[in-house]
Amino acid sequence: MRFAAHTRRVLTAGALAAALLAGGGTAVAAPVPATSPSATVAGPYARLHPLAELSARRLATADLVAAAKYGTGSPIDDPARERQVLDAVAGQARELGADPEATVRIFRDQIEANKAVQRGLFRRWDADPSRAPADRPDLAEVREEINRVNGELVRGIAASSAARTAPYCGGALTAAAARVRHEDRLDALHSTALGRALRSVCAD
Repeated sequence: MRFAAHTRRVLTAGALAAALLAGGGTAVAAPVPATSPSATVAGPYARLHPLAELSARRLATADLVAAAKYGTGSPIDDPARERQVLDAVAGQARELGADPEATVRIFRDQIEANKAVQRGLFRRWDADPSRAPADRPDLAEVREEINRVNGELVRGIAASSAARTAPYCGGALTAAAARVRHEDRLDALHSTALGRALRSVCAD
């Protein structure tokens, strides 16, 4: 099995290289360092593009979580872990002077999108076992990467308060997500999940 190219982008240099081995004896290309979100983005969605980009990076970790769990009997739903994540990001938001409720609402969507990718991959691998991962990533290391992305995402949410409450948020976020889908060459599963992950970014 060959992991999607965008999955490799979640990895900082060397962080989880050993976890990203393809099945069938073919090694995945070496991971590339994550780039600074929105480094080259200008325009009205400059504050929203990082949220779309970081959400895609977080979604890419779902491939690794799925590979770690598949065939082990470990459930996709993990309420205790989800509660830990939500409590942690709420605390980080408070430290930054950001809205913890908005942060938790956005992260609930992030978690549900992540699980949707895992379920989709499980169905894909059940239907065609030859596509299932031959090697199992270390779930503890994957979660360390998720925590790093979570921290960046909390900071992105805190920095984008004005953009998320502006009248143009919906259109600008749609444009940012479309750009990320194109740049990361997301497949249908991950494209749909990205929309789910971003559902609560714009304030009602």
